[in-house]
Amino acid sequence: MKHSYHIGAPVELLLIITFLLAIFLYIGAGVKSSTRSYLKKWPASRYAFWIFGVISASTAVVGPLAARAHSDFTAHMVGHLLLGMLAPLLLVLAAPMTLLLRTLSVTKARQLAFLLKSPPVRTVSHPIVASILNIGGLWVLYTTDLYAAMQANALLHLAVHIHVFLAGYVFTAAMIYIDPAPHRLGFVYRTVVFIIALAGHAILSKYIYAHPPNGVPAEQAEEGGMLMYYGGDAIDLVLICILCFQWYKSTRPRAPLSAPTRKHPKGKHLRSV
Repeated sequence: MKHSYHIGAPVELLLIITFLLAIFLYIGAGVKSSTRSYLKKWPASRYAFWIFGVISASTAVVGPLAARAHSDFTAHMVGHLLLGMLAPLLLVLAAPMTLLLRTLSVTKARQLAFLLKSPPVRTVSHPIVASILNIGGLWVLYTTDLYAAMQANALLHLAVHIHVFLAGYVFTAAMIYIDPAPHRLGFVYRTVVFIIALAGHAILSKYIYAHPPNGVPAEQAEEGGMLMYYGGDAIDLVLICILCFQWYKSTRPRAPLSAPTRKHPKGKHLRSV
C-alpha cells in the first residue's frame, strides 16, 4: 500500500511498558488475593491465560508483525485474529473482573459490582449489541474507506485497534460467562446470537476474498480472506466448545444431598425420610 507510517520508537516503548504493566499487575493481584486465608488460591491456568492473552494483543500492535501489517494485508489479518479474537478469548478465560473483586476492599468491590449492574454496562454487554459492535464494526472497517484511512492516520489506526480489541472482548464475555454477569441470558438465546454472528464473520471473509478493501492487492485480499475464514473458525471452535461445556454442566443432574439424621430417644440414629 502506498500510504503507511511508522508509529515511532517512543510510542512503541510506551505500548510495551503498558503490556508489561498489565502482566505484572495481574500477577501481583493474583498473589495478593491468594494470601487471604478465606479465599482459594488463584489458579495457575488463569495466570497463563492472561500472559498469553497480553502477548497475543501486543504482537498485533508492536513489533515486526505490526510493522508489516501496514503494507501487507495478510499480516494485518493475522494481527486481527490475534487482537480481536485470540487475545479476547484468553483474557476472558483469565477472569480479570473476578480477580479484581477478590483484590479490592469490600467497599470498592461493592462499587464495582454496582457498576457492572448499571444500564450502560448491561446494554453494551448484551449479546446482540456486542455482536453488532464486533462483527458490524468489521464490516464497516473492510467495506468502506476506513481501512485505507487508518493506514495513513496514526490516531485513527490506534482507535480502530482499540475498538477491535474491546469489541472482541465484550463479545467473548457476552457469549461465555467466566466473570460475574449480573444480567445472565439463557444458553439458547446466546447460542442463536452466536450462530448469527459467526455467519456474519464468515460472509465478511468471503466478501473480502472477492472484493478487496481499497488499496489492497487482490492476491493479499484472497490470502487475508481465507485466513480470516479458517483462522476465525479455529478460534470460534474453542469458544463453541466452552459454551457447550458450560451448557452441559448447567443441565447435568446434581448429586442428591445426603438426608439429615436425627437422634432416636433411646440413643440410636435414624435417617429421616
